[in-house]
Amino acid sequence: MTAHTLPPLTLTIATRESRLALWQAKHVQTLLQQHGHQVSLLGMTTQGDQIQDRALSQVGGKGLFVKELEVALTQNRADLAVHSLKDVPMTLPDGFCLACVMERADPRDAFVSNRYLRLEDLPPGAVVGTSSLRRVVMLRSLRPDVTITPLRGNLDTRLRKLDQGQFDAIVLAAAGLNRLGLGSRVRSMFDPDLMLPAAGQGALGIEVCMDRPDVMQALAPLVHWDTWLAVEAERAVSAAMGGSCSMPLAAFATLSEGRTGGLMTLNAAWGDPDGPLPLVRVHQQGQVADRASAKTLGQGVADALRAGVLAQGGTLPLV
Repeated sequence: MTAHTLPPLTLTIATRESRLALWQAKHVQTLLQQHGHQVSLLGMTTQGDQIQDRALSQVGGKGLFVKELEVALTQNRADLAVHSLKDVPMTLPDGFCLACVMERADPRDAFVSNRYLRLEDLPPGAVVGTSSLRRVVMLRSLRPDVTITPLRGNLDTRLRKLDQGQFDAIVLAAAGLNRLGLGSRVRSMFDPDLMLPAAGQGALGIEVCMDRPDVMQALAPLVHWDTWLAVEAERAVSAAMGGSCSMPLAAFATLSEGRTGGLMTLNAAWGDPDGPLPLVRVHQQGQVADRASAKTLGQGVADALRAGVLAQGGTLPLV
């Protein structure tokens, strides 16, 4: 039986209850409904949503955003969970898998400010908000004279803190702003070669239990293979480096052709969160035909990146 002859399913999507997460879940809901399935949403508040006063790297990492959703899957209260892929841990718990990666939206970071057009326009000592260690080290490499201050909360909370004058500028993912119709808040976009995105940034990933081939089959029409190959390589870099939110790591891949084979360009960077070591960058290209070859390219980039970090005197977790 092909995906086109699959009988309609009654499905429940587990989702966080932030405005952005609900947009993402409703987007998937609409697409599945267009394929004849009946789809409802199960909104949940995760531990990551509840902890707002500390950086994720200090309280358990990206898994805080997905654990409760995974419990709903194992208890059969939901059939699939929709995630921002950059929030998904590199290794999923036993019994779970990514069944679908959807077409990537804009992967870039956005510069958001009420007073300044670009990062270059900020005066020395200006306060820039972000709680991403990746963004911290990339910003520090571009503007070592600004003050980088932690910023947590959902998208609306972060914008409100900016509007209250707590920051001169903040850095946010362009995809989230665009999905919520907030593109007008963007003053300028960062060149991804200068501000490398996080692994999976801009892409949606759908997680299911591995014993649900029916759900995997229903999701097959939503898969975008160019995106999946790119994020497979990016996530392989992060996994091989021991990546988590406590790892100041960026990885971004582009594919020149489609699923049947193409030249992939993969850029990665590591920064020293404590400041004294220079940013380490790696750029490699390779022919990629499937997820396995994309992963191999990512592992090769990770090896080169690890060697560069160690040569600078940096320390990395054992993997």
